[in-house]
Formats: sequence, structure tokens, C-alpha cells
Amino acid sequence: MFYGALAQSVPDIDFINALFLHGAENVVAHRGLTHSILFGIASTLFLSWLVKKVIHKTPLSYKTVLLLFGVNIFTHLFIDTFNAYGVGLFMPFTAYRFSFNVLFVADPLFSIAPFISFLALLFLHKSHRRRVMWIKTGIAVSALYLCIAVFNKRVVIKAVQNSLAAQNKQADFLTTPSPFNSLLWFVAVKDSTGYYTAYRSVFDRGKMDYTFFPKNDSLANGVVNKHDSELLQDFAQGYYTFEKWGDTTVLNVLRFGQVVGWYDAHERFAFHYYLNYPTENDLVVQRGRFLRWNKQSTAAFFRRMWGNSE
Repeated sequence: MFYGALAQSVPDIDFINALFLHGAENVVAHRGLTHSILFGIASTLFLSWLVKKVIHKTPLSYKTVLLLFGVNIFTHLFIDTFNAYGVGLFMPFTAYRFSFNVLFVADPLFSIAPFISFLALLFLHKSHRRRVMWIKTGIAVSALYLCIAVFNKRVVIKAVQNSLAAQNKQADFLTTPSPFNSLLWFVAVKDSTGYYTAYRSVFDRGKMDYTFFPKNDSLANGVVNKHDSELLQDFAQGYYTFEKWGDTTVLNVLRFGQVVGWYDAHERFAFHYYLNYPTENDLVVQRGRFLRWNKQSTAAFFRRMWGNSE
């Protein structure tokens, strides 16, 4: 169990980057090189060699240890491709991040079953006959939830396609789940000068109401911090806007949705980066996620999840 838990955690060793990288560099480093196929292969070989040739404390064969580390590490990489952050599978050869945008970055409904199974294993003796049952149940429940999330995403994609077809319009768009669920989804449709955004529940039946956000590319010309701006534009993979907030230019990454966009369609985007103040962005991914959550916006959130827009 220890070696399996170790293997599952290995790709997240990039948390160390936060100790010496800040701002945009820390953002793009997370789930970057340590979540690549190259790193997965290298770490599998190294850890297997370390356990069998150096530590010498397992009766498992070298092939079994290799399989144990390989399956766990690459399962971690595979699962991480399903959320909005994305992973750099082919780094360092390309900075492109692979993301299916199916799961929220931290979805408790996906994680709860494996966590409960892990707790059960801690209290059950190694020879207990129910250990395998708990493991299989945890994996099965998470896999089922992932399948449901994929199905829900297809429902929302179809709704967006129908909405665009009704307007005789063709455009690229993204769909990504709102916090902690796979029922309510954020939608961003590309336009030549910006994006049309909306929230769509799998239970919605009416037409989609969009709100337009200009891209404001011209604001990028006045940005002194070109390095961070370019890093984040690549990270956003084509879905970003610039805004002017007081004395700073802000770059928004749309892939993380809005703060409480289901409650106020004109709300700010959850991921907003102060280009004039790079040292103020260490919590940029989490900073805007729960701003303006209150009794009213939370109640509206649950209503929208179940298709009620009132």
C-alpha cells in the first residue's frame, strides 16, 4: 500500500516549485514536466530500481514492482487530464496542455469513494477478506462518476451546438464544470473580438442566454510584464481576456469559469492575474473561486444545478 500511495503522489512533487517560482511561472510549472509521459517513464524506472536494487525490502518481483509504479503513476496522469488545469503530457517538447474539461479541479464526488476505501484499508488487517472489496468499490464508484460526467458534458455540448445552429453560427467553444459537480457547466463561445459566455445545466430545456466579454487584445500592447502575459496566454489555450482594473491590467483565463456567474452573468472570472503586480498572484488559481459566495449566490447555484433559473 505504501508503494502504491508513493507512486500516486510522485507527479505532484511539482508543489516544490512554489518555494522558488512565483506568479505565472509557478502557474505553468504546476502539472507541467512532472506530469509528462517522459517523467512518468523515468520515475517508474528509477523508483523500481530504487526499491529492488537499493532498498531490498519487498518480496515482489522486479516486474511486479515496475508494474505497480507504472500503473499508479500513469493513472494519476490520466485522471488529471480530465480537469480544467490540464497536464503537459509531452513536455519538454511542447508546452501544450491536454485537458478534457470533464471534472472540476477538486471534485469531492469523484474523490470521496477512493478516500473512504483508503480509510477502510488503514483499519483492516492485511489478511482481511474485505480489503479487495473496498478497493474495487472505490475504483468502481469513481469510474462510474467519471462516466456520468462525460455523459453530462456531451449533453451540454449538444445544447451549445443546437444553440449555435439556431443562429446559423459556427464557432469554437469550451465547456467546463462549475465547482464540485458535473451538472452545471460554464460555456464560452469564441467570437472574433471576444467570447459569449453562459451557464448550462444538464436539466435545462430552454434557449441559452449569452453574455459578451470583449477580448481587449489592445490592452496587451501597454503591458510592461510581457513575459507573464505570454506565459498565461499559452496556458489559456485561446480563451483569455484583458481588462483594466484601476492601475493594473488583468489577464483572465476563462477555462476556470466565473466567480458566481450563474448568479450574475457579468461577474469576474475566477482566474484573474494582475500583470502590474506579479508578486500578488501566488494564489491566482484559488483566489477568485469563492469570492462573492453568500447565501443568495449559493442558493442560486443549487437551483441552477437542477435546471431552475428562477
